[in-house]
Amino acid sequence: MILYIGNKDAPTPSTIDTLGKKLKEHYDLVACSSVKNKALRLLDMARHMLVYRDRTNLLIVDTYSSLNFYYALLTATFGKLFGVPYIAILHGGDLPNRRLKKYPRLSKFIFSNSKANVTPSIYLKVEFEKEGYKTLYIPNNIDINDYPFKERSKIEPKILFVRSFAKIYNTKMAIRVLQRLLKKYPHAQLTMVGPDRDGSLEETKEYAKRLGVSDRVTFTGGLSKEEWIALAKDHDIFINTTNFDNLPVSIVEAMALGFPIVSTNVGGLPYLIDDGIDGLLVDKNDDEAMAQKIDELLNTPELVQKLSTNAREKAQNYDWGVIKREWDKILEAARG
Repeated sequence: MILYIGNKDAPTPSTIDTLGKKLKEHYDLVACSSVKNKALRLLDMARHMLVYRDRTNLLIVDTYSSLNFYYALLTATFGKLFGVPYIAILHGGDLPNRRLKKYPRLSKFIFSNSKANVTPSIYLKVEFEKEGYKTLYIPNNIDINDYPFKERSKIEPKILFVRSFAKIYNTKMAIRVLQRLLKKYPHAQLTMVGPDRDGSLEETKEYAKRLGVSDRVTFTGGLSKEEWIALAKDHDIFINTTNFDNLPVSIVEAMALGFPIVSTNVGGLPYLIDDGIDGLLVDKNDDEAMAQKIDELLNTPELVQKLSTNAREKAQNYDWGVIKREWDKILEAARG
């Protein structure tokens, strides 16, 4: 049996929800924990490990830069004590700085004893290998058929943002981008999809009011994948404003839908987006540059068409039918 440790049933589905669901179709797998309180969740994870220790022949743990990093420490400790192999899945664009370099001894204990360190980000693979940890790259997956492709060429300033509202995702930048665009395109509109994580949703709403653009912004709150995909067909440009990032599934999904994408050039994003080929990149927090790139898209239909077509083609590489084969190899090797 595989015991998968992570942030289950979070407001925004995490890897344990998406990958875990896929693996459960082919493997005997138990996933935990959905307990909301972090301390109690850690206890629930420990309880699962003890209850299932005689059946478990492999552990998988989602490893983050936040306090959730200690899920991995718990898993590594259990694996060491009971001789159960484990795989660490690496997430979070700030994991190298906040954990790998700041806590080298803990990191060595976790990542040197794992059967495999797997990441959906080439950026994290590079950073971990700099520190001497062998790391495998397997990207996040989508079911490509769930994303109807809309080839775009001549477009309108109808902008879509899909991400949780949190300070690291720099949601206020999207408001400043809209403010700049409205000077030239008074009919521009921005739709921001995502749940609140740290109070940033209300802060962003108030910021839009202060900048005088709230009548041109729609805040939907959290939507299901099906709901925001349906919404996407009425929008023409996808933006990503994050200060730290890894390999956001929302970007892969936007590629599959055929959006021309303008994103900040942080973390794993330059490994995901080829600037000028299947998306456009700007420096972190540079709302002026992002507005200029959007203006370029609005006036260059041939560029939009190229980005749209190439983005869909790249997204094909993230289909579960392709990714499953890579996971099968690693799981079989880890379980001996």
